Amino acid sequence: MQTVLIVVHLLIVLSLIGVVLLQRSEGGLGLGGGGSGGVGGFMTGRGQANALTRATAILAALFFCTSLALAVMSHRSAAPKSILDSGAPVPGAPATPAQKPTGADNLLDTLRKAQDRTPEQAPAQPAPESGAPAAPQSR
Repeated sequence: MQTVLIVVHLLIVLSLIGVVLLQRSEGGLGLGGGGSGGVGGFMTGRGQANALTRATAILAALFFCTSLALAVMSHRSAAPKSILDSGAPVPGAPATPAQKPTGADNLLDTLRKAQDRTPEQAPAQPAPESGAPAAPQSR
């Protein structure tokens, strides 16, 4: 149903564009020609203006209606969502462990793991070599 409505909507859009382009410009030369009144003498002067104005109004109303119908259909097809069902952690509930990425960890994960280690788990700092200058200590 939605596909049919989209096709009808596109046909209305193309028709509306065509009708608007056929209308005579007030300030200059439109597609209808300059001052002769129109498309090969089919309708001249006032009759053409009334017919094109009426067609534009009808097509604009149809465009508005199909746009509203498509918006309503799109909204109804979406499942209702609640913030409460978003999966946010509940205070006081145990946190579930995050999924571990496969392969090597990235730098940020490695730094977080190193920061979370206790002093017993941290690797021992290697002693500076005898020939290397010691790092300056700040007071």
